[in-house]
Amino acid sequence: MRLSFLLRPGWLALTLAVWVFAGACFALLAPWQFSRDAERDAQNHAVTTSVRTDPVPVATVLDRPNAESEWRRVTLTGRYLPEGQAIARLRTVQGEAASEVLTPFVLDSGETVLVDRGYVRPVNGLKVPELKPVPEGAVTLVAWVRAGENDNRDAIERDGHREVYAINSAVVGRAAGLDIRPGYFQLTEGQPGVEEELPLPKLDAGPFFSYALQWIAFGAMALGGWLYFTVREARPGGALADAPKVRRKSVAEVLAEDEAAPAPR
Repeated sequence: MRLSFLLRPGWLALTLAVWVFAGACFALLAPWQFSRDAERDAQNHAVTTSVRTDPVPVATVLDRPNAESEWRRVTLTGRYLPEGQAIARLRTVQGEAASEVLTPFVLDSGETVLVDRGYVRPVNGLKVPELKPVPEGAVTLVAWVRAGENDNRDAIERDGHREVYAINSAVVGRAAGLDIRPGYFQLTEGQPGVEEELPLPKLDAGPFFSYALQWIAFGAMALGGWLYFTVREARPGGALADAPKVRRKSVAEVLAEDEAAPAPR
């Protein structure tokens, strides 16, 4: 078997491309999809468990980040702070444009949290419609624990509303001059001050596991193809074999051969 072709620049470039692609499939893309599948399973389990159990006092989750308790149902007792309210702009709910209403809520313990009161549909383009007034005085709410979003862009003022690009309690607190706990709480149906209730996430497995298997298959196919062509070229008669070079005849040589050829009878 001849192996000198392995050192050719073209073959080295092909080998590098194949192995980088396969490594990305095995080490990055497939694990990424497996992690998304695990996240979806954890979310589905959390939602299903929470729906089947009674809500717990919010104090039981305040000592740890919301992400660790996401989709737990909790009860909150306190009062709304409508002066700190903000609108989460450019959202979609069930495939249509929407805005979510975010209102600070001070607990009886004195800690301030952010409550997502649900969504409203825009009117006249992207204009926020008239919002329902929040109840005055002390109320008790039932809400889902939610982790905050990471966009830290400052709030803006538009059409008389304070608007934010993401549900981030730090951004809302900074705009309202309030110290709001990280994360937020999404109201369930029929709660005091709720607008239109936000739907729960779909409880399906999603395509992530099959996507992970596809990336593994793509990586294996790339390596298998590279191995097949490597073996084929290493055998005698491969497409990259060193064929003898054929010297092209000059015009004078061609004319001389024509003159020397016997004339046809």
